[in-house]
Amino acid sequence: MSVANKNLKYLRKLRGLTQDEFAGKLNIKRSLLGAYEEGRAEPRLEVLEAVCDLFKLTLDEILRKDLSQNTDNYLARRRALKLSDTSARIPFVPVKAAAGYLNGYADHEFIDELNTFTLPMVSGGNYRAFEIAGDSMLPTPSGSIIVGEKVEALDHVKNNTACIVVSKNDGIVYKRIQRNGKTRNKLMLLSDNPTFQPYSISSEDVLEMWEAQFIISKTNTMQSWNVGQLVNIVADLQQEVAGMKKKMN
Repeated sequence: MSVANKNLKYLRKLRGLTQDEFAGKLNIKRSLLGAYEEGRAEPRLEVLEAVCDLFKLTLDEILRKDLSQNTDNYLARRRALKLSDTSARIPFVPVKAAAGYLNGYADHEFIDELNTFTLPMVSGGNYRAFEIAGDSMLPTPSGSIIVGEKVEALDHVKNNTACIVVSKNDGIVYKRIQRNGKTRNKLMLLSDNPTFQPYSISSEDVLEMWEAQFIISKTNTMQSWNVGQLVNIVADLQQEVAGMKKKMN
């Protein structure tokens, strides 16, 4: 078994991920990840590059160094942080700070000025919390706080994943992501509320993306669908389906 194979298994366990979860982040099949970890196959270069992006490593480190034995690198410090049971401090971006965040998202001093909080189930990783406004993602109500983990590469996001998308033209939005293999430079953003139409943005306009992991809402703000509104939605959908059938015939 090569050093790279051993390191893949070590890194997965260090992050506390199952094979399914880690394979999803690497955009490969679980069975292929299992083959890598068991030494039945050598990891492809693009897979190793994705791992390096996730863990802030170089190819030389993952190919030549036994990371489990290295006591003086980022991974060792992260492991020590986990063992100390210190929860990650999560910067919080309220709606009123959204405009400033677009200019300061990459400024460490700006991020340091944001209020932070911790969650008992979150340790390690790169997390950020955003307050959302509006009804486009109902039944998640306006005012909810979405805790997201940083997406290091857009290609790693699976279709229909809920994410906070920070873009040049649309600011901060909470949507589900759809990618089209034929137009890799475009992302389709969908709302959970069907009264809002999906729309596309250029992947080049995306400044950051945070995959939703937790939703924090006040219990008295949870919203339910209005029966009349649901009737109208169903009627609109039926009309669209009828129109599609007519075109097909």
